[in-house]
Amino acid sequence: MITRLLLPILLMLASLQAGNAIAQPAVAGKSVAETSLIASPEDLKDKRIAVLLGSAQASEATQRWPGATVLQFGSPTDMVVAIKTGKADAALSDGQPLKDILRQDPSLAILPQPLHRIPVGVGFNKGNPALLAQFNAFLASIKRDGTYADMIDRWIEKGVYEMPELGAPPFEQHLTVGVSEGGMPFGGVVNNRWVGFDIEMAQRFAHSQGKSLKIVSLEFGSLIAALVTGKVDLIAASIFITDERKQRINFSDPYFEETTVLLALRTRLAGLAASEDQKAPSGTWLARLKSSVQANLLTENRYLLIWEGLKATVLISVLATALGTLLGALTCWLRMSKRLLLRLPAQGFISLLRGIPVLVLLLILYYVVFASVDINPVLVSVIAFALNFAAYSAEIFRAGIQGLDRGQAEAGIAMGFGRLRTFWYITLPQTIQRVLPVYKGEVISLVKMTSIVGYIAVQDLTKASDIIRSRTFDAFFPLLLAAALYFLIAWALLQAINLLERRTDPHVRRNKGRLA
Repeated sequence: MITRLLLPILLMLASLQAGNAIAQPAVAGKSVAETSLIASPEDLKDKRIAVLLGSAQASEATQRWPGATVLQFGSPTDMVVAIKTGKADAALSDGQPLKDILRQDPSLAILPQPLHRIPVGVGFNKGNPALLAQFNAFLASIKRDGTYADMIDRWIEKGVYEMPELGAPPFEQHLTVGVSEGGMPFGGVVNNRWVGFDIEMAQRFAHSQGKSLKIVSLEFGSLIAALVTGKVDLIAASIFITDERKQRINFSDPYFEETTVLLALRTRLAGLAASEDQKAPSGTWLARLKSSVQANLLTENRYLLIWEGLKATVLISVLATALGTLLGALTCWLRMSKRLLLRLPAQGFISLLRGIPVLVLLLILYYVVFASVDINPVLVSVIAFALNFAAYSAEIFRAGIQGLDRGQAEAGIAMGFGRLRTFWYITLPQTIQRVLPVYKGEVISLVKMTSIVGYIAVQDLTKASDIIRSRTFDAFFPLLLAAALYFLIAWALLQAINLLERRTDPHVRRNKGRLA
């Protein structure tokens, strides 16, 4: 059954993978050859510029080219995909991480002259100046003893993406560092572990303080919010030191000077010849699918990322559905109470939760309600989705109960049943049968909505696919694989609910009785 469900999806993955490799963007109905070339940064004045959300380049693009369309993306990978698919004409990005991209995709290139150089540092909460002073002392020490020069040589100059073995002493305390998938050599996932220049530096600092390192992976635009609210102790994500950011957080002494460059398709940059490697992939669809599976799943054991993401998605979906159903039943009972003191809070809860987007609710719980609590973000996700699910399921249950003929309950009481037994044996079975079709739709919606939990550092299916895309720069395969797995999760939950629906169907029970 599962094989039959997955086969069409795998065929689609292969065909889209082939199309992605040869896609040529069009701008306003024109071919690439007909659009104006980019010879200097000033040519961006009327272009579509891709930038990283919350980055210094985002502010620069808005101020420097007011006539341009600035498109903000959540990751460098999305910026690259936007360029390759014609959604953006160029991107402003850090220079070092682009080396990885250019090695893997010769259809892309950078403008020869960089825009400027900006110092980068480690971010600290303004309320913790002692930790900042300790890091600056640590940074000075590794520069004196040659450790810093060795790190620059390995990560920046040679591109050796391997973490040294620093040992793992059983420290009782940990140092929480906020990171983002900004790309190598500064930070990325290789063989299912975080590696990079920033990661090694943070780990060495943690060891110097007698602490273990706890990594929290966040969207780049969420890093400063996490630092300000105390979710992380420091930010190690090659963050530019700017006056605007200094108003919110403290910065360490600069440890590197990054270059901002302009990235675009090679065919869009003046003076650059087209690459010979820009050819359609050869071989059958099966060969192309095999190549995609190798790159996205087998290389560096990336399938383990998908497996961990799948477990997180299933766990959140199942727990949130179960808890949300119980809370929904309780809210329904309060909502139907004749006592105004019970009914009004339930009405307010339903109205409030149904009026707040679940992403906003998730962020409020993580960054505001549990700001000072060291709580697992998976638990926060379960609570957020359970509350949202409860608000909708409560109204579903209420509609099912009120839709029943009141005479049935009255008849049960007349036969000597109490109110509780009448509800349990007469009202509840019929209500379940009535509400299950609508309830199933809410369960499927919940499963799909869990794809946003990456905003609070949960590595679910969507986040896992994003991490893989950040290493392979494949626009389609990881996302479509995640879509297929979401479908299978929803399908499995539907089968479980359908089983409950059949067992509560009186017609099915009567037919079984006749057969017996």
